[in-house]
Amino acid sequence: MKPSIPKGTRDFGPEQVSKRNYMFGIIREVFIRYGYQPIETPTMELLSTLTGKYGEEGDRLLFKVLNNGDFLSKADEEALQNRDSRKLTASIAEKGLRYDLTVPFARYVVMHQNELSFPFKRYQIQPVWRGDRPQRGRYQEFYQCDVDVVGSNSLMYEAELVQIYDEAFRRLGIDVVIKFNNRKVLFGIAEAAGIPEHFMAMTMAIDKLDKVGIEGVRKEMLERSIPETATEKIEEILSVSNPLDLKPLFADSPTGLKGIEEIEAFFQYFDPAKAANEVRFDITLARGLTYYTGCIFEVQAKGVQMGSIGGGGRYDNLTGIFGLEGVSGVGVSFGADRIYDVMEELNLFPAEALDSLRLLFIAFDEATHRYAFQLLGQVRAAGINAELYPEPAKMKKQMKYANDRRVPFVAIIGSEEMAAGEVTLKNMETGEQVRVGAENLIEQMKK
Repeated sequence: MKPSIPKGTRDFGPEQVSKRNYMFGIIREVFIRYGYQPIETPTMELLSTLTGKYGEEGDRLLFKVLNNGDFLSKADEEALQNRDSRKLTASIAEKGLRYDLTVPFARYVVMHQNELSFPFKRYQIQPVWRGDRPQRGRYQEFYQCDVDVVGSNSLMYEAELVQIYDEAFRRLGIDVVIKFNNRKVLFGIAEAAGIPEHFMAMTMAIDKLDKVGIEGVRKEMLERSIPETATEKIEEILSVSNPLDLKPLFADSPTGLKGIEEIEAFFQYFDPAKAANEVRFDITLARGLTYYTGCIFEVQAKGVQMGSIGGGGRYDNLTGIFGLEGVSGVGVSFGADRIYDVMEELNLFPAEALDSLRLLFIAFDEATHRYAFQLLGQVRAAGINAELYPEPAKMKKQMKYANDRRVPFVAIIGSEEMAAGEVTLKNMETGEQVRVGAENLIEQMKK
């Protein structure tokens, strides 16, 4: 049988993992600098925790995990006979792979509420799974880097999260646009168009604007029973670029006006002129997930064709679903796999991201090999990543290994060097060679 991996997943070799660790390291440093603490949650959650939190499309994309043992012994016979997979799932699968990190976080907060100090600021870097059709920038297994705060209604945190986006992408070297909107503004659009009962259908259609264009959005809204007169009004409002211009349109929508008020409060904390990246209001930004209730955010990379590489928003009611009312939260996520793909395409990973091995010792016979092993221990103890080729093989073979590992320096030890207590240190980039005393090797490497 030819080995393979599930569709939508990837293997990462040493070079790729080193690059990803560099990326994760920068994002983690920014999270910690802003006072966020790490948590981890299980790969699997109960389906009762996950279902109904992501909208109908999210429920469809959830990976379900069959019950242990003879899972058919407790299967719904009627559903089995009728081939009703939706009803059958409830009787043969109690667990599912997590779809995102936000819903598990809300569950975590409710379960550990008596142990936490509020506002509670957490970050989480773990993989998630979605049954999407695999394509460029879209995988069925991928990492998210989430940062959230719960237990405060302050719009200061919306400003702080945009600062986190701005700083992290600046340090990663990616030019981005950080777009924001407010779900209350979107509800104001629905009220202004006279279709508040179709709010979710409208937002799900608007969320696909970048993919299908305005004609596709209009078609989907009509298919979702939104009247044509309402779709025309919605299109008119979507052309507004300044949130303050929405006030007269929302004269009869208290929710819409509240959304504009929250955007104004956000700007009292955040000054776009001081950001390294472009930050702008986008009324067409909808974010399809149903749990958002306030400000919402999305990040896109400039200079490359890729979907959003980050997104998030305010969710006032998420913990209420699990029995803890009145705990508001807001957070954003970094799409690590898309960020990695963008950095690869734009060649943004620095050389030091791959400098895991700094020095390779090469010896020519058994005596010099044993001598090199003693020096190797001293070099490692000094904090220098080093390795010794496992046998005193031919020079050509050992140098090929050094080139394959992209080692910047090689320490060559023959009988002459050993007798003199020296090594021949070769710079693999320039080809320059210099004899240095073994006691000076560490000092030379640290330079």
